Amino acid sequence: MASGQTDSEVLEQGGFLLFLAAVSVLFLWVSWPFATPVLWAALAAIIFRPVYRRVLATMRGWRNLSATLTLLIIFVAVLLPALWIGSMVVEEAIGLINRLQEDPIDLALWFDQVFAMLPASIQRMAIQEGWTNVSVLQDQLEVLLGESAGMIAQEAFAIGGGAVNFVLSFSIALYVIFFFLRDGARIGETILHSAPVDRAIADRLAERFLGIVRATIKGSGIVGLVQGALGAITFAIAGVPSPLLFGVLMAIMSLLPVVGTVIVWGPAGIWLLVSGQIWQGLFVLGAGTVIIGMADNVLRPILVGRDTGIPDWLILITTLGGIALVGFSGIVLGPLVAGLFLASWSILQEQRAKDEAAAQHYRTRVGVDGKARPDSPAPEDQLPAPDPEPDAERA
Repeated sequence: MASGQTDSEVLEQGGFLLFLAAVSVLFLWVSWPFATPVLWAALAAIIFRPVYRRVLATMRGWRNLSATLTLLIIFVAVLLPALWIGSMVVEEAIGLINRLQEDPIDLALWFDQVFAMLPASIQRMAIQEGWTNVSVLQDQLEVLLGESAGMIAQEAFAIGGGAVNFVLSFSIALYVIFFFLRDGARIGETILHSAPVDRAIADRLAERFLGIVRATIKGSGIVGLVQGALGAITFAIAGVPSPLLFGVLMAIMSLLPVVGTVIVWGPAGIWLLVSGQIWQGLFVLGAGTVIIGMADNVLRPILVGRDTGIPDWLILITTLGGIALVGFSGIVLGPLVAGLFLASWSILQEQRAKDEAAAQHYRTRVGVDGKARPDSPAPEDQLPAPDPEPDAERA
């Protein structure tokens, strides 16, 4: 109990905090169906904040007009191309499934070609272990392709039935972006001022939050788009079917550290080599290694300027976990949670270090056995020197 507070005041304060927690939970519960569009609206407002400031300076402080113009820039430069590319990817995916249904992949032929290239000792071991029977895998592939048509039809009905929800979420995201752009600074200051933590800690966590968001979207996002575009061009030159689809897959996979885009262009290049398209396969593997693989090392330092400070293995785990929990939004939420986790523990470690330094300085110099500790500080170093006496100052 704080000094000077009566029991009634403590009870009232506790009741208010309980009410605050309850109404906050209710607010999150009511708003949860639109958490995803609000999240992406906040991320878009953070990324396009510098654009809004430039427009605001040009418009001489007209906040509403500046937010509207910035929102128009976002819609034309980002949203419309994304919708157009998404529709083309869906068309290519459907076309690829139809081609695979009409002309299924002959896994047995591929296996025989690869098996003939192996050394004799490995061939004998594979025969002994029973690894040469690919008929079961071929049958499973044909069943999977046969079920794909029904799956596509079901998804088409689902998309049609969810069109209203999509339009509603899309409209809410655009509406919220406007207010986040216009009032973002005020909202952020209110959150930092009201957070029940020390203001210095809140500022550091907010700085970490903004840094991770910019690094993930501005760095990883743009690098992923560049790698996806390079991959689509590479596949188109090599004659791989549905190059745009594989380019989008490559852009998504580029967000995963360690594995990255190689999980797409690697099997594609091997498939071309096995199918007899030698120069196409070598071209895909070479372009993937030299051009696509090096794009991340060249562009990321330029776009981000500094690393997020998160280990690659932790980014991989949290990104995959975020995708498994919340879908595509986990690409940003995973590294964000990891960064705030590391930042919070780093702050706690600094506080503990200060406490341990103080304890080391002021702890007793006598052990439990009554003898002086060998690692204890000198008497003159244990306590700060006293202030000089007034008489000494006058002398």
